[in-house]
Amino acid sequence: MVETMAEQQTPYEAVGGEETFFRLADAFYRGVESDPPLRELYPPDLEGPRERLALFLIQYFGGPHTYMEKRGHPRLRMRHMPYVIDQTQRDAWVTHMSAAVDEVGIAEPYRTDMLRYFGDAATFLMNADQTQPHVH
Repeated sequence: MVETMAEQQTPYEAVGGEETFFRLADAFYRGVESDPPLRELYPPDLEGPRERLALFLIQYFGGPHTYMEKRGHPRLRMRHMPYVIDQTQRDAWVTHMSAAVDEVGIAEPYRTDMLRYFGDAATFLMNADQTQPHVH
């Protein structure tokens, strides 16, 4: 059986490489900036989080391992533990990431795969429920 070029591509390559993931991070953080409850989880300057998100997604979806070289193992749950992430924050994060995927124009089947990953990852990072007080 002969593999086609599309079957050999990583999701990273298929959706447009590094530029696409930086555009995705930019679109996501524009949404975060206009969402006060979610925005308060981030530092005043979003440039660092924007770059880290892009580099993490590049690595996760089959691109270069620049994130790992700069930051070590992602350890997502540990890195997010200091923040109260309940259903409200999870849903807001997924909403903005879904809008970013659509704004950037990620094509199928990658769109569905990415949205599934984002929903699952956001759920995995939840560490609080709505009944707990938010401490900032």
